[in-house]
Amino acid sequence: MHMSSVTLEPPRKAWQLWLGYAVMIAVTIGLFMVIRSFGERLTPATAEAAAASGAAAGHAKGQPLMHVLLALLAIILAGRWLGKLFGLVHQPRVIGEMVAGIMLGPSFLGQVSPAAMNFILPADIAPYLGIVSQIGVILYMFLVGLELNGSILRSQAHASVAISHASIVAPFLLGTTLALWLFPVLSPGDVPFTSFALFMGVAMSITAFPVLARILTDRKIDKTELGVLAISCAATDDVTAWCLLAFVVGVAQSKVGGAVQTILLAVVYIAIMLLAVRPLAVRYFGRGARTYPASRMAVWVLVALLMSATAAEWIGIHAIFGAFLLGAVIPHDSAVARDFRHKLEDIVQILLLPAFFAYTGMRTQIGLVSGAQAWAICAVIILVATLGKFGGTLVAARCTGLNWRMSSALGVLMNTRGLMELVVLNIGLELGVISPTLFAMMVIMALATTLATTPILHLLNEPAKNP
Repeated sequence: MHMSSVTLEPPRKAWQLWLGYAVMIAVTIGLFMVIRSFGERLTPATAEAAAASGAAAGHAKGQPLMHVLLALLAIILAGRWLGKLFGLVHQPRVIGEMVAGIMLGPSFLGQVSPAAMNFILPADIAPYLGIVSQIGVILYMFLVGLELNGSILRSQAHASVAISHASIVAPFLLGTTLALWLFPVLSPGDVPFTSFALFMGVAMSITAFPVLARILTDRKIDKTELGVLAISCAATDDVTAWCLLAFVVGVAQSKVGGAVQTILLAVVYIAIMLLAVRPLAVRYFGRGARTYPASRMAVWVLVALLMSATAAEWIGIHAIFGAFLLGAVIPHDSAVARDFRHKLEDIVQILLLPAFFAYTGMRTQIGLVSGAQAWAICAVIILVATLGKFGGTLVAARCTGLNWRMSSALGVLMNTRGLMELVVLNIGLELGVISPTLFAMMVIMALATTLATTPILHLLNEPAKNP
């Protein structure tokens, strides 16, 4: 029997789900305050002397454009080849592109041929490549927002909200608890424990919605009961996680008073987007709306995208959140959404995102994870991340009426992190919330959890096909 034919057990009553949800949130806040009370007494680790952006020692010698173009050429070709290689073992192509970016940096090419790395990715081009990569990620997050299907979220509202939030709460609590151990060892020297713990909690809670959708499509289960529920849970997870990340960025970038101001401005901004911008988007872009010339609509959507990203950056919650939120308020099945996906998808995924992978590769120094103790810490991070995501999803799915096989498969899918995790980690490194060593460990965790998704899902699915 195929997994798509597995039926749900009788669902719990709505009031039971909401009561359990309220208790879950209250317990989470209480436990975090307990963890924070212990963590604030800890002494932070000594600040690492090496800056991630200074990993490469080469110089562009007055030709930054040539080296940026060369870096893009190298990462596109390497990503294409490795993507095909990973595709042979049924892994998403984006995994190969992520690995290609790391291999071009100090972790691999810098060890094999420092001269070649310094020629392809000299340290001087990091600011230029960083700007290109940030534009790529802003456009990518806008496309991710456009993919959100509100009707699917509404049809699975009770189950998806409960499951996705449990899959955030469990890893969040485990991540903040793990911060008690990591803070004295791997934190930057000047970061408060609260910012460090909050970031670790959010970083453990991420699910890669686009990668998960690609896995479901490749396995032709995106229209099944499991596929629809997984997509709706991942979408809800993304929205919640990015709101939490905006909160963490606000806390990390401000003092206590400034953090409160940032949070209040963020709440006002989100309210304006949902209560004012979304109705306008539905009116002008939704079904039955008057048809306008595509070029005219494209101009105004891009203007709105830049305004939203700028507003989010000014508030202090990062431009990518503004891009994501604007995409989310535009009807996903509108002509404008389809037109933008058609026009932007290839440019963003083939040209601009590879710049982000190369930039991440420049900042990732796997060599910093050296010695048995460091690799043991890395293994614990992977274990805690997996237990939190898989365990939280599994328990919540069972409580909402799913059987064990469906719950396990959903837990495996929600443990997919991929590109979204790299975006979050780069934000943490830029803010100085995590150290280069911890950044490298978390990058390894993102790769490991994403690589494990397809083979484990295959093992779970095979018995269902051959009872």
